[in-house]
Amino acid sequence: MLEHLKIIAKVFRNRYFSVTLFFFGWLIFFDQTSIIHDIELTQKVKQLKAQKKFYEKQTEAVTEQLKELQTNPTNLEKFAREKYFMKKSNEDVYVFVDKNNHLLDTLNTEIK
Repeated sequence: MLEHLKIIAKVFRNRYFSVTLFFFGWLIFFDQTSIIHDIELTQKVKQLKAQKKFYEKQTEAVTEQLKELQTNPTNLEKFAREKYFMKKSNEDVYVFVDKNNHLLDTLNTEIK
């Protein structure tokens, strides 16, 4: 056991080994382009790509909704009533929502 410790101590006393170990330690933990920093940046890029995909889908949905509102006056009236609770002076407007506060009826259905 004591002989193993002497061998290990001899290896660590070798200046080339010590400098190489210090160099790799510096690269892994302290350098501006360290492995830890690189992993953090990779995770951030994945997160930003997911956000980009989400916002692209949201933009598509809103664009479709805008086209529908601009081309169909019935849907425009329905949108104004449901989103902004607008009504005519002689009527009441009821909006039905589910448990998650989402509208049960969408803009794609016709008002009769």
